Amino acid sequence: MTFQEFLNVAFSPVNTILSVLLGLSVIYWLFTILTGLDIDVGIHSDLDGGADVHTPEGHFHAPEHDPAAWMHFLKFLNLDIVPVTYFLTLSLLVTWLASFYLNYFIPLPTWVGLLALFPMMIAGMLITKMVLKPLNPFFKEINHKGELSYAFLGREGRLKSSIQDDKIGMMEVFIGSDPMTLMVRSKDGTKLEHGTRVMIVDEEPEKRIYYVQQSMRY
Repeated sequence: MTFQEFLNVAFSPVNTILSVLLGLSVIYWLFTILTGLDIDVGIHSDLDGGADVHTPEGHFHAPEHDPAAWMHFLKFLNLDIVPVTYFLTLSLLVTWLASFYLNYFIPLPTWVGLLALFPMMIAGMLITKMVLKPLNPFFKEINHKGELSYAFLGREGRLKSSIQDDKIGMMEVFIGSDPMTLMVRSKDGTKLEHGTRVMIVDEEPEKRIYYVQQSMRY
């Protein structure tokens, strides 16, 4: 393969967007390595509608209409443990490689190549999940910035969604000026409305779901 052939395939109508995104990912990681600044976009055991989500570190955005379904999907991909920036970069690389070599060895019409991107993206996410799985214990012990995980017991914040019985909802807390969204359940099953100020009183052993009750301070 010549360099010109590489450019033609990498920046074909099908692969141009993937190539640009991959280039931006490389720039991001070079910036992070050279400056030491981590502009992470992870997930913090939290995924809520339109709010930042933190999984011992990082942020993510999730829809408000059905946070439980969204959280189950992210947990399936281990994104409640793995930093999202790691996951997205690797899954993007896998998808780009698959699309690049498919279009190099089997030239396809543009519309077929674009349709093929969807199954390749899904396969890329599943492959990334398996590749990063051995690192899960490491990510569970430390946050995305290499610091000890935060202790949330006793912290107060506001609910980002209503919860009742066993329903999982979202709660936003602040660590300094850093907002974090956590997955929470009502401690005794009592209904707690969106916007209610609550306190974390218990947590799951793996520290991914927190139990809350209404705060006495308003």
